[in-house]
Formats: sequence, C-alpha cells, structure tokens
Amino acid sequence: MRTFPPIVLTDFRLFGTSVAPGTGSPLKTTINYTNSLTLSHKQTIFSIEFSALSYFNAATNRYRYMLEGLDQRWNEVGSEQRLASYTTLPAGIYTFRVQGATSGGVWTEPGAQIRIEILPAWWNSLWYRASLGAVLLLVVFAAYNYRLHQIARTMKARFDERLAERTRMARDFHDTLLQTIQGSKLVADDALDTPNDPVRMRRAMEKLSEWLGQATKQGRAALNSLRTSTVETNDLAQALQRATEDCRVPGSMAVTFAVAGTAKRMHAIVRDEIYRIGYEAIRNACVHSSTSHLEIELKYGQDLALRVADNGVGIDSEVADRGRTDTSGCRGCASELPA
Repeated sequence: MRTFPPIVLTDFRLFGTSVAPGTGSPLKTTINYTNSLTLSHKQTIFSIEFSALSYFNAATNRYRYMLEGLDQRWNEVGSEQRLASYTTLPAGIYTFRVQGATSGGVWTEPGAQIRIEILPAWWNSLWYRASLGAVLLLVVFAAYNYRLHQIARTMKARFDERLAERTRMARDFHDTLLQTIQGSKLVADDALDTPNDPVRMRRAMEKLSEWLGQATKQGRAALNSLRTSTVETNDLAQALQRATEDCRVPGSMAVTFAVAGTAKRMHAIVRDEIYRIGYEAIRNACVHSSTSHLEIELKYGQDLALRVADNGVGIDSEVADRGRTDTSGCRGCASELPA
C-alpha cells in the first residue's frame, strides 16, 4: 500500500483575497508554518487552501476536512476542490483539520491542522458583559436604595404631619376653646362684681351664653380634627376687628384699629396663621394685660406687617423668652409661621 504524502496548508484568504504575512496581518508567517490564527469579529469570511506534497497521480487523491466547533462530520472532496470556505462565523475557538488519501488508501493521521480564534465584538466581550452586569446591579441597588429612602421620607413626612397636627390642635385648643372659656369666666366675674346692676348682668349673661355656644362648636370641631380657615371672607382686617369685639367687655376697653395699604389676597394657610397670631395677641391683651386701650395696625405693602399694642401691665421678660409650663400662648405665637 502506497503511503499518502504529508498534507500542508497552502493559502489563507479573507473575503476571497489571499493574505500575506507581515505587520498588521493576521498571519505572522506563512500559513503552513502557522499553528494558530486570531481574527477579529469583522474577519469572519475566510478560506483555507490545502494540498499534498506530491503531484504523482494527483488527480486520484482525496481530501477531507472539518472545522471543529462548527462541523459535525468530515467534508470529503476531490483533488480539484482543495479549498474550504466559511462565512459569518460566530466568535469562538475552532480547529481546522484536513486529511488526505489515495483513491483506495486510508486517511492520513493526523493530517494538517490550525487553531483559529475569532474574537467577539467589544459589546459581546466577557469584560463588557461583566461591566454591564455590574452597572445593572449598581442601578438596581441604587433604585432599591432610593426606594427605601423614599419610603423612609414618606413615613417621616407622615409622622411629621401627625406631630404637626397634634401641635396644631394644641394651639387651636388654646387659641379658641380655652380662650373662649377663659373669656366667659372673665365676663361672669365682671358681672358678679356688680350684682345690683341688672342691665350689666343681662349683658354679661347674653355674652356668656354666646361664648359658651361658640365654645361648644369649637370643641366639636377640635374633636373631629376639622381645621378650617378662620378667615372665611379673606378679609384679614375684618376678622381681626371681629376678634376685638368678641373678647372685650363693652365699655371696659377702647380699641383703635388702623389699616394701611391695599388689602391683598393670600394663601388661606398663610392668612390663617397671621390671623391666629393676631388673635392670640388680642386675647392676651383683653384677658391678662388689664389694658384700657388696645391698638391694632395692619400694613399692606411688599411685606405684610401686623402690630398689636396695649397700655396694660405687660409680661415678665422671663415668661416672654421661655414661656410658661401651664400655657402655650407665647410658644404658639412663635411657632405659628415656619422659620
């Protein structure tokens, strides 16, 4: 039996063009002396030519080749088809193997072979996928962390709202219900001081009845957590003037009320807070200062200014600075508007 001559690789082509070895070429030496070949993701269309090292009766020679990693079986061809072509191969590592035989002989072992590696595109590379995965994990973690902070902020806001509402209700009780009850007591005490004056007694009882009815309404509103604007008509001056009429005993105190500038519409919450500050100051003057003259001045301009003054006994400086433990009047005035 005649031994088949060695098989060699004779040519390597990219896109149908033979590749010469050199700088910048996939081939550093001739294809026959190359053991491995590295191609980019764009160099996926190539051909490999092979041949036997003998031309004795070459027409009867047979060849078979396989690209391991792609082909599942050998491809057998005649001597006139010594070119294996591949198109658009995916990234990966392949081994091209070729063997030869005579018309009736056995296949040569191991034949010729070359290792071919096709690199992935940068967006399909392992490092890019790992980086992308890391970025996605960071995004998911950041979103999760943001969501936790968002939930925490929401819960804190709700707690702050509840605390603010409790503080608000405490001020409301002081500014409305307790002040009304205290004013009612003042009217009753004044009437008891002159029991022989039926006209004064009747006026006091009428005022007392009115204020007790008002206290009932205010108590119900507070218990139902119904906080409505104290200035229904949006007229701050009118509301403050009405507050002076509600708190003073007729004939016991003179009131001077002045408004400068053009009244402006304002947000109901802001208007309500300003009213409560003025209401508290007017109530304190009526109940605690023993004043005979009360001055109220409201100035509209670029800023709104409210001034409440009386000629009464005043307030101790320590109480004005720190407040008292049995009342929230001064603290209520200081905390009505946000800092």
